[in-house]
Amino acid sequence: MKLFISAALATMEALSILSGILLLLLSGAQSHEPILSEKLIRDISNYSDIALKIIDYSLTGPGANQSYNRLATFVDRYGPRLSGSSNLEDSIDHMLYLLQQDGLDNVHGEEVNVTHWVRGNEKAQLLEPRSAELSILGLGSSVGTPEEGITADAVVMRSFDELEERKDEVKDRIVVFNPPYVSYPVTVAYRVNGASRASKYGAVATLIRTVGPFSIYSPHTGIQEYNSSVPAIPTACITIEDANMLDRLERAGERLTIHLYMEAQTLPMVISRNTVAEIKGSVYPDQVVVVSGHLDSWDVGQGAMDDGGGAFISWQALSIVRGLGLTPKRTLRLVMWTDEEAGGIGSQQYYQRHREDADKYSILFESDEGVFLPYGIQFSGSAEAKAILQQIGQLLVSINASEVYDNGGGTDVDWWREDKVPTASLANHNEHYFWYHHSNGDTMDVLDPEEMNLCSAVWAVYAYVLADLDDVLPRG
Repeated sequence: MKLFISAALATMEALSILSGILLLLLSGAQSHEPILSEKLIRDISNYSDIALKIIDYSLTGPGANQSYNRLATFVDRYGPRLSGSSNLEDSIDHMLYLLQQDGLDNVHGEEVNVTHWVRGNEKAQLLEPRSAELSILGLGSSVGTPEEGITADAVVMRSFDELEERKDEVKDRIVVFNPPYVSYPVTVAYRVNGASRASKYGAVATLIRTVGPFSIYSPHTGIQEYNSSVPAIPTACITIEDANMLDRLERAGERLTIHLYMEAQTLPMVISRNTVAEIKGSVYPDQVVVVSGHLDSWDVGQGAMDDGGGAFISWQALSIVRGLGLTPKRTLRLVMWTDEEAGGIGSQQYYQRHREDADKYSILFESDEGVFLPYGIQFSGSAEAKAILQQIGQLLVSINASEVYDNGGGTDVDWWREDKVPTASLANHNEHYFWYHHSNGDTMDVLDPEEMNLCSAVWAVYAYVLADLDDVLPRG
């Protein structure tokens, strides 16, 4: 690997210079595209040696497998970390200790108010046309059933359109939604809005087909939202297999009767913390580059993929910079957010607290869509800022992670778009991400140490170079 990295140096330098020349030529030919100065292109190219040191440190040096091993130890010890739980708070206490032991600066927790939903015991039983236990996971913020549970006939709807067509069949029944998986952004609407859509027509509960393309009889949880104009009814996810079975039974003319029992309840909000650590900038300590992921998770699996991996490669980025003895001009800040799963509650309060300093934030990175084999980043910001990131991306050609795509960001950093602060996220081969998302399958077994090494290197190169350039990224 070291020979490979050394051999890649000359290639990277040549590609970086060539990329800069091509960018200048294209910029001159198309006046609407930004022109990067020759000095800026040269300045970024001069980070080639440091980029290779970061890559070497992460892939074959002291940082090799470090983020994976740290995460495995952490999630094996604490498991899932639901917002409002003592387990989350214990894990934050331990995380603060680990960051202090790593020699980082300004390690602290910033208090925020977070949601506190408790699942309790839950079960679902098909009674007719045969007896069968249905595997369920109540959805976040769901209400519970009465103490005796709910026993009712069920109807299966494949879409919201079908719900509208058959609305007269819904009153006093359990509605089972069985939409085909199209994509997460499209299909998640059934999980988020299904209960209120069915409650509008008198449903007593809803069971939602798991939002994902694949299942080995595993339900997936997640947040749902009640519409205040209709009664709140219990709602849970069921497996793809059970949703399809119930669908087939109904289409065959069978009567479906289900007993549902859920102890779910929402308690008053409690105090938690965003976890913060830094490498203080040497020239502009009040200017900031943020790398981040969220530490909270749902109460199933280990929260390893969502989002332990994102949080720990963000920690690793600072560890690599510190381990190489590098001190950027501006402050490099790690934030491990809390209560992301309820809609970014912790990050929103961070934004409200710090937005008066928005002009001092160069960029916020968030990793929350897996830490699998990386191929670049996604970015939201001005065209000129994107051109700068494309130039930095050339420093990562040797590990095939140089691409810069649009639409970067995530739940925890998108707040800053209101102030035109650039945001970015990791682009990685996460085709199987939603196989495990919000399920008991989200464990360390999903992740690969070598892929996390590569993700850490990408994160560290971008974070360090942007923190060390002479100026913050230009706004739109």
